[in-house]
Formats: sequence, structure tokens, C-alpha cells
Amino acid sequence: MEQPFFMDKNVGVIFGKELLKIEQYPYIVSNKALKTKFTLTMAKKVKDSIAPGTEQDKPSTEKQPKVQKSASKKAGTSSQSAAVAEKSTARKASKKPLAVSTEKPSPQGKKVAEKAEAKPAKKASAKASGKKAATKAVETTKSLSSVEGETTYASVKHFSRFTDFDVMLFKSGKHYKLFDKLGSHVVTHNGVVGTYFAVWAPNAHYVSVIGNFNYWDNSSHPLYVRWDGTGIWEGFIPHVGNGETYKYFINSTNGADLEKADPFALRSEEPPRTASIVWDTWYEWKDKEWMMHRHRNNALNQPMSVYEVHFGSWSRSPETPDLFLSYRDMADKLVPYVKEMGFTHVEFMPLMEHPFYPSWGYQITGYFAASCRYGTPQDLMFLIEEFHKAGIGVIMDWVPSHFPGDSHGLYQFDGSHLYEHADVRKGFHPDWKSYIFNYGRNEVRSFLISNAIFWLERYHVDGLRVDAVASMLYLDYSRKHGEWVPNEFGGRENTEAISFLKEFNEAVYAMFPDVQTIAEESTSFSGVSRPTYAGGLGFGQKWMMGWMNDTLRYFAEDPVNRKYHHSGLTFSTIYAFTENFMLPLSHDEVVHGKKPLIYKMPGDEWQQFANLRLLYAYMWTHPGTKLLFMGGEFAQTREWNPRYSLDWHLLQYTPHQGIKKLVMALNKLYKEEPALYEKSFDSEGFEWIVNDDAENSVVVYTRKGNNPKDDLIIALNLTPVPRQDYRFGANCGGTWTEIFNSDAREFWGSGMRNSNKVAEDIPSHWRKNSISVCLPPLAMLVFKCL
Repeated sequence: MEQPFFMDKNVGVIFGKELLKIEQYPYIVSNKALKTKFTLTMAKKVKDSIAPGTEQDKPSTEKQPKVQKSASKKAGTSSQSAAVAEKSTARKASKKPLAVSTEKPSPQGKKVAEKAEAKPAKKASAKASGKKAATKAVETTKSLSSVEGETTYASVKHFSRFTDFDVMLFKSGKHYKLFDKLGSHVVTHNGVVGTYFAVWAPNAHYVSVIGNFNYWDNSSHPLYVRWDGTGIWEGFIPHVGNGETYKYFINSTNGADLEKADPFALRSEEPPRTASIVWDTWYEWKDKEWMMHRHRNNALNQPMSVYEVHFGSWSRSPETPDLFLSYRDMADKLVPYVKEMGFTHVEFMPLMEHPFYPSWGYQITGYFAASCRYGTPQDLMFLIEEFHKAGIGVIMDWVPSHFPGDSHGLYQFDGSHLYEHADVRKGFHPDWKSYIFNYGRNEVRSFLISNAIFWLERYHVDGLRVDAVASMLYLDYSRKHGEWVPNEFGGRENTEAISFLKEFNEAVYAMFPDVQTIAEESTSFSGVSRPTYAGGLGFGQKWMMGWMNDTLRYFAEDPVNRKYHHSGLTFSTIYAFTENFMLPLSHDEVVHGKKPLIYKMPGDEWQQFANLRLLYAYMWTHPGTKLLFMGGEFAQTREWNPRYSLDWHLLQYTPHQGIKKLVMALNKLYKEEPALYEKSFDSEGFEWIVNDDAENSVVVYTRKGNNPKDDLIIALNLTPVPRQDYRFGANCGGTWTEIFNSDAREFWGSGMRNSNKVAEDIPSHWRKNSISVCLPPLAMLVFKCL
């Protein structure tokens, strides 16, 4: 690629103040747009009294050539307010020039300027205005001044936050804190407060910052490209601070004119507007106690019961159902609710900025920006802090698998396939009509890993649930024959994505050993939650999608037929300890015609609620951590719709109150009984007692902890027929007490209970002792030897 003019250290920049002959630089002469821009810039009328290279603090009083200004802002994508428009009108009416550089023009330049003055100004379309950015005769070295009470902005100054070491890390894909370098940062340079802008656009001819502060003029604040081949454009604009709206105008090498949001922006405009906002993530955290003990709360041998939440539809005000609750509103409502329910963690579906609300947050354009629909970044930090104060961890959904093709987003960011694969067989997702990251490109890997680190570091997030991992692992995922390209070994595995996921987990656990990464992975890919040094991907946990599908299919069967599907309930324990599994009943199971959980259950109303209670009880006592989507805790009777609040009015009815109380009781049992969590991922923590009684649809198993005294016996009756005097083996002699019964009246059950049972010396199920109990209909019992 020919060297841009901006990179010649002996020349300076095209918008600089040195008077040079254009013929000396053939790469400018060969570019018509740059040539015209250079000539017109050199032709500006300036004062002779100021030496080249000095700055002008006051506006020039010399008459300036009249210039047609064009705003490259597009309807619906920028946020120029009425006040800004009034300022623009006032400026034109004042006929006072902006402050300009004070170079003495050459005679040749004067002739060009005179010709430029003589030509009438022409109106340009929004598209054409971008193409004329490099040829507009507008002086770009403005300094801060006052023009009839109006503030104008100085030119872009040379400034960089990159060191040689940063550059080396960036090029090698090992820079995991790019958010400290790229993007917009309010800094002080030479005693002046302003904003440093930096963007990666290696295939750009020209990049400038546009925004309200310069009336979206794409020629007024051009950035400088670095000389080191990184493709980073950067510069410092004085007096631009927090709250300024901006985008990058990019003129690509292929001639395309683009207006892009900042990939590293910390805040964005509220959709449908798409501009970025200069912001910071400073916050005075008050969650030291939680952070000090997070390693214990997040440990694999501790209880983890997760409440999955879609922020915009958890609850809304009945008076204003079309308005979202803010982050701070949710701190008042959601935090005490999750604590009351007894969940240990909350998981938010993506809160990164996404323009299309019905995407549920999974079509992200602003990876570093918290969704402004609900407040500021600091408001979200406050919410997370309140969760931590309540002893509740926060997990965030993270989407490194794909991104949308919105014109202001990452797709063809600099006119080329920068973030995505150019080959649609690897770079386009046929299911979601979105684009797949190029995991083999070092800079893209740095972008994604930096984003993960960002949320863990700046927002104190306690875990990342990684979305759609299966789609990353396989090149033929959701593709027909001939629509995918084999890897270098001729296989279907995406070796670049596998390498990326390993590096991601290594980086996260190296920097934050007390967090959890959780993979939503639905295939039989081996070692997802095993360490990378053992050949695994390095995740802390993996969703147990097989358990979810088999279990829901089993519970959908009429109880009279369940004896023919008994293996659907018991099969999961064959592979339950091959990974660190999390048992999910997630949002995907209650949408798109799948019905809410309560209506997946067969039978009349009582049996439906009894089946749901039994499903939850089985889930909470099965090996693995737990995840339940919002609404499931009180048996929401309508499919989840992100446009509406949950049906909280259902809690006025006794059956729904019973489900809520059951979930609270299960969380309490889970946290109080070590046998349910100490060996969740170890086969020594689980043992079948009865797994072959298909005729009666009864299963009995033991959960074990580190101390044998903590052992529990769990018995499930999966039919509506009570089983009297049902005998099964007991691990030891002594008195066994019923410590939990899902059929209790407080849960809207029938109320059948068992008194204390003394183990008898009657061998049963290969054990010396046994107990005989009454199994209530569609219920689970938990016994403990006291």
C-alpha cells in the first residue's frame, strides 16, 4: 500500500503549517482528492507575522474566502440538537471567520484560492459531502476562540497513548487492555484538557472525528495515522470532553465514505440514534468485602444458583409500561428480590449496546458501552455494587461469536472486512444473518479478549457466560455440504476459534482467578470445561444442554407413559461428570412457540404445578450448578416476550405462590446442605440407589459431601399415584429424617409427609440397611440421617 502523506516525518501532515511544493510528493500528486486538498490548504490567506508551527490563540481578522459547509450527518444516526443548529446558523450569519493557521500562502496557492472563491458553492448530498471531505477548502487548524459568544475547537494535535510495547502487543494479538489505548479518552495535554481519539482502520485513506462540536464537518478534525504500520489513527482535540457526541468519518482505500461509531466507545446514544459519546468509567467502588471473598463465593465446590434476567422485560411500571426501569430502579427492586429468592448469582442477558431491541442484546454494536436504554455506565456499576453488597454475584452474557451488519457498526469498518472473515463461508452466519469474527487475525483477538477483561475489571463482573460457543467450534455449523471450508487438516473444527477460546480463558483466569467463564455449548465437543494444559478449552463451566432437552422431553410425557421413557431421566448421569456442568432452564426454552414451563407439563392444573415442582426439585438435587430464567420461579403462564413485563399479578394466586415458595426453599436447601454442592463435579458425590424401577417411575439416589454425615437420600415419584411403604436401601443405620418435601401444603401440594424413619436391618439395593417410606404423588423427598 502506498505511503499516506501523513506518515512522512520529514513533511509533517497535510493539514500542518509547513509550505511545501506538492510536486515533491508523488503519492499526493497521484491522488486527486489529496492533491486538491493540499493545494487549497496551502492557499489559505494568513498573517505573515506568525512563524510556521506556532499556534494561533485568536481568530484571524483577515477576510476569509466564503466556503460552503456540508454536514455529513445522516437522518436518524446523529444527534445534532436544535441548539447546535442554531449555533451553525448564527455562525453563518456572523460572517466572522474561524481561527486559522497563520501560514503565508504561496503565489500559486493564492491563485488556487482565488479560483475557489470565484466558483459558486454547490449543494451536495449526504453521500457526496463525505466524498468531498478531502477537497473542501476549509481551514482545519482551528484554535479555541470566541466568535460572537460561541466556542470553536482547536485542530487535532499530535498525541499518543501507545508505547512501542503496546504496538508490539497489539500486532501480536497479545494486548488485553486495548480499552486503555483505543477509543476516546479525556486527558490533559500541554496543560489543556481535551480528548484523545484513536481508532484502528488500516485500510483508510483518511479518518476524521465528526460530532456536534464541529457540526459533523468531516474535514475539520482529521486524525493522524501512525508511522508503525498498525493502521491506528489518532490525535488529541482540545476542549472536547465527556458528553460529546461523535463518530469517525472514514474514507476507505476503495473509495467508500463511512460514518462509524467508535468500537471502543464507553457510551452510546440511545437507539435509534447511533453515535458514540465521550465518557469514562470512573467509579468509587464500595464492594471491597465482596471482592475480597469472591474466590470463595465463585468456587466450584460452593453453591451456584443463577437467576437469568432480561433487563428490559423483568418488570415495568404499570403506569408507564412502555418505559424501561433504569439501572438504579432495578437496584431498588431486583436486588432485594433476588436476595429474597435465595439465588447466589444473577445473570444478565447482554447489556452491551445493541441497536435492535428484539435481538435480546445478542446483536452487539458497542462492545464496551453499557446499554444506554437503562442509564449511564456508572448507574450499571451502582447496580452491580448493590448486588455485591447483598452477597450476590453478577454474571454477564458475552457474545464473541458474531455481530450485526449495521452500517455504523463493525461490519466493513474501514471499507474492508476488518473484523469479519472476507470469505462468507467463514464470515457469515446463515441462522442469524450476522457476521463472524476473524479469530485468526491478531488485532481482532486482542479486541475480543480486551473486551472480556474490560467487563471484569471496570464493572467488577464475576463471570462471563459465553454465547453460542458451538457455532464457533465448527466450520460446518448450520451449513450444508459445499457451504463451508475445511480447516488446514481437512476437518470441520474451527482451529482459529478453538485457539482463540483457549487464549481467552487463559487470559481471564490469569488476571481474574476468582471469576467463572461459562460456555453455552450444545455439542459433544470434549474438554470444554477442562484446563487448556490438559487439552481443554479452559472454561470454568459448561451448560448441560443434553440434560435440559432430555429432562423436558421426559416431563412432557403423560405419567402413564413415563415408564417407557425412563432412560430419558437417568441417562444424564452417564456423562454428568465429564464436564463441570451447569443445569439450565434458560430463556431459549420459553419463547418462539415452545410454551412456558408450566404448560410443558401434562395433566390438569394441580398435576401441572406438581410436575413443575418436581422438575425444579429434581434439578436442584441433580449434580451441577443451576440456572433458571426469570418468570420460571412463579410459573409464568405466558411465553416470554421482551416487549412486556413479567406477569407479576399471577402471584396473587395460591398455586403460583406455591412455586415461588418452593424455589426459595430449594435455594435454602441447596446452600445449607454441603452434599448438594461440595462434589457437584465429582462422581464420588453421586450414587444411584434405585434407577431401574421404570414400572413405577421411581428413582432414588444419594448425594454425598466431604463428610459422610452430610449424605442425603433423594427419592422421586414421577407419577400421580402415591407409593405406600416403598422400601429402598440406606447408606447407614440410624434415624432418617425427611428434611424436604415438594408435596408440602405450603407449596400447594397434597401434604403427604413422613415421620422419622429408623433404618432397619433389612438388606435392600445392595445395602445392609433400608427404610420404608410413603412417596407422595409427583413429588420429591429428601432424607438425612440425624
